[in-house]
Amino acid sequence: MRQYFRTVNYRRASVSPLAFAVALLLCGASSKRVIAEDWLGFRGDSRSISETAQLPTDWSVDTCENIAWEVDLPGRGVSSPIVVDGRVVVTCSSGPREDRLHVIAFDQVSGKQLWKRNFWATGRTLCNATSAVAANTPVSDGERIYAFFSSNDLVALDLDGNVQWVRGLQLNFPQAGNDVGMSSSPVVSGGSVVVQSEALGASFVAAFDCRTGEMLWDLNRPLEATWSSPVALKVEKGRQFIDAVAVQSRTRLDVYAAQTGESLWSQEIECETIASCVSGDLLYVPSKGIKSYHVELESEETVKPQWQENRLQMGSPSPVIDGNRAFVINRSGVLKCGATDKAKGVKPWDLRLKGRFWATPVLTSEAIYCINSDGLAFVVSLGSKGSSKKGKIISKPDFGEAVLGSPAVADDAMFVRSHKHLWKISEK
Repeated sequence: MRQYFRTVNYRRASVSPLAFAVALLLCGASSKRVIAEDWLGFRGDSRSISETAQLPTDWSVDTCENIAWEVDLPGRGVSSPIVVDGRVVVTCSSGPREDRLHVIAFDQVSGKQLWKRNFWATGRTLCNATSAVAANTPVSDGERIYAFFSSNDLVALDLDGNVQWVRGLQLNFPQAGNDVGMSSSPVVSGGSVVVQSEALGASFVAAFDCRTGEMLWDLNRPLEATWSSPVALKVEKGRQFIDAVAVQSRTRLDVYAAQTGESLWSQEIECETIASCVSGDLLYVPSKGIKSYHVELESEETVKPQWQENRLQMGSPSPVIDGNRAFVINRSGVLKCGATDKAKGVKPWDLRLKGRFWATPVLTSEAIYCINSDGLAFVVSLGSKGSSKKGKIISKPDFGEAVLGSPAVADDAMFVRSHKHLWKISEK
C-alpha cells in the first residue's frame, strides 16, 4: 500500500481579536502592533495571497494619493521586498560592475531607514540589462534575514542588521552562473535555508544551517538554465511531518528533506523555467499550463496529476491559486482565470491587460493587483471569494518606472519596488 504526503502551508494561525485581547490582559502585556501580518519571502508563503488585507484600489505617485511613503534606493534590484517584524527589507546592487551588494531595512510605518549593510560580490556579476545582481528575493524565518544574490553570495543577518554569517558559493561551485543572471530565491524549511542555482556550467541545490551557516548538504542538478525558485513544504509521512522543499527544473520536479537532502519524491515533468510552484493542499506545478500533484512517497512510477489545465499557459509571473480559482498572466499580457475544481462553478475567463509582465500579481479577498514591467498597474475587481464573475479593471495607476519585482503585502499595505524607489501603498 502506497503512502502519500499531504502538503501543508506555512501559514500564520488566525486568532480572533477578542481572544487576542483577552490573552494580552491575562499576560499583563501591551503592544503597539496588536495583530501583524508578515510577508517573509518571495510571494509570501508561495501563494501571493493576502486574505485579510484591505488595500486601496487606486493611488498616484504624482499626487501621493494613498502613498504612505516613498524612499530612494542605493542601487538596482528586481528582487521583491519582504516584511518581517515591522521592517521592510530590500536588496540592491550597485557600481559599474554591480559588485556592491546591499541589504536595507526600513521602518514599516514611517519608511525611515533602520539599517543598511554592504557586501562585495565574490562571484559572477554579469546579467541582462533589464535585471540586476539583486534579483533573488530575500527570506526570513522571523529571527534572521537571508539574502541571496545572482553572484551566488549568501548572507545572514539578524533583524537589527548584525551579520551572522556569509557564504560565497562561487568558491564551492566556480562554474555556477550565466550571463543572463540568476534569480532563484531562497526558502527556509526545517531550520535550514535552501538555495537553488541552475545553469549550463554548474547546477546545484544546497542547504545551510540557519544559525551557523554550516552547509548541511548539496546536490547536483541538471545542467540547464532555470530561474524558478524552490518552495518550502511540510509533508506528512505516516503520522510524522517532514520539513521539505520542492525544486523544479526544465525536465523534472524533486522534493527533498530539508535537513538531510534525502530524495523523497521525483518525477520527470516538463516545468516552466521562471514561473515557480505553488504550495497548497496540493503542489501546483507550472507545466504546459498548470498541473497539481499529491506528493507520493518513494514512487518509481510516473504519477498522474490530480488536476491539470493546459489552457492556463503563463509567462514569467508565477500562478496564483485561490481555492477553486487559478490565475495566470500569459506572454501576451492576458490575465486568465480557470477552475481548479469544475464542480465548484467557476467559469474560465480572460481579461486583456497591457504590456509585458515579470512580477507575480498579488491577490486579496476582492481584487488582484497586476503590475507590468513598465510600472503600469492594473487593479482587477473579482467580487467575493469564489465568485465566477469575470474580472473588471477598476484602475490603472502608473509608477512611471520599470517594476520587475513582485509586490509584498502586510498590514493593509502593499510594498512595491523599482530600480530606484520603494513605495508603501496604503489608505492609512
